[in-house]
Amino acid sequence: MMGPRQVAQGALFYEFTIEDHVPPDHLLRSIDRFVDLADMRRHLAPFYSTTGRPSVDPELMLRMLIIGYAMGIRSERRLCEEVHLNLAYRWFCRLDLTDPVPDHSTFSKNRHGRFRESDLFRQLFESVVARCITEGLVGGQTFAADASLIRADANKQYAAPKADWDPGQIDANTAPRAVREYLDVLDDAAFGAASEVQPKFTSFADPASQWTGAMKGPAFFAYSDNYLIDTDHGVIVDVEASRSIRSAEVGVTQSMIDRTEDRFELTPKRLAADTAYGSGGMLGWLDARKIEPHIPVIDKTGRQDGTFSQADFHYDPEADEYICPGGKRLKKYWRKMRVPRTGICKDGFRRYYARQADCAACAFKAKCTPNQPRRKIARHQFEDARNRAREIATTDAYIDSQRRRKKVEMLFAHLKRILKLDRLRLRGPNGARDEFLLAATAQNLRKLAKLIPNTQATA
Repeated sequence: MMGPRQVAQGALFYEFTIEDHVPPDHLLRSIDRFVDLADMRRHLAPFYSTTGRPSVDPELMLRMLIIGYAMGIRSERRLCEEVHLNLAYRWFCRLDLTDPVPDHSTFSKNRHGRFRESDLFRQLFESVVARCITEGLVGGQTFAADASLIRADANKQYAAPKADWDPGQIDANTAPRAVREYLDVLDDAAFGAASEVQPKFTSFADPASQWTGAMKGPAFFAYSDNYLIDTDHGVIVDVEASRSIRSAEVGVTQSMIDRTEDRFELTPKRLAADTAYGSGGMLGWLDARKIEPHIPVIDKTGRQDGTFSQADFHYDPEADEYICPGGKRLKKYWRKMRVPRTGICKDGFRRYYARQADCAACAFKAKCTPNQPRRKIARHQFEDARNRAREIATTDAYIDSQRRRKKVEMLFAHLKRILKLDRLRLRGPNGARDEFLLAATAQNLRKLAKLIPNTQATA
């Protein structure tokens, strides 16, 4: 027998509290314990007028953005719909059932205005990092650095080849926002000044993005999301956007280490990274700051044809000369210079040459330099730092650091698969920076929620 039809009846009186309908173990309830936006309001106060109609509460917008990036909601239009319908989201945003949800256009207006002018997202990120430090999740002994490619919101079909692109022909007064930001960072070490080499293609919509084929598939426009993490618990201590080239990523890592020391007084004893960070300049920079480089050295001195490599030559530091296996010397200059020279070339190497007569009469010539009249050795200006890095690579601490370095790669996997940040929605360097900061903030908040138990949920 069919049961009676269920018909909803309106009630004259009812009692409803959102607090009672949010599960104690909900992720947002755990995250809420570590979200304190009082300082954000004080930070934003100078950017609001004291007259006129009240604006949308900035704390509400920040809480909604945290929900979006923590829960993998990439569309702000959809985010507004979810906050309107989801009780847990309303609870986190401090909204009652009858409170209106801001329109999605409000986010764009504030992001490109007072939020960016005040560097609000950087302030929010650093406040969460400070909370991680307070909770004891940051040891400050071993840091790890890495970068991951994030697709830009740009299409190859709307791009110019290298020969047809000229930044000097752009009118900044009529150009879109992303193009103006590109012009502003032409002298920035993370973007325009990172390399003199121009990309094969440049996007009209987002010219600061890098045309790259690093994924060994079809090339695309991208930005690099650079992470600096503490390896104890995988907390992100700094994040920055850059061009997707090695020199830019290395330079940004140096900036992040300096900024972490300035903001939080954290200077690591060691830095773990992959081979991309093993250049002589980076190793010399770390050596000057007494930071152990747990990084594989980029070394192209080895030979595959069976002839003597650089390791077969002995370096005399007092005389600044090399001694070959035949006992002959290799010098930078074989004549006396009136003006002393460093001998450092543009690529950062010093070159040492043997006498042609010595090589011609040497019994090892076929084993040493069979195709050249004399042997040449290139020594990097930071070769001492490179040697120390090679020595560290033989220790157990190095093996442990390389194992713990994998945590940064796990964070990138979490970023793309769980938080769904595999493609940017915003254009320009500022847009990429905003998205990376918010995503890193969400990851750190999720880390706090996971590692610091919620006593109310377990009670």
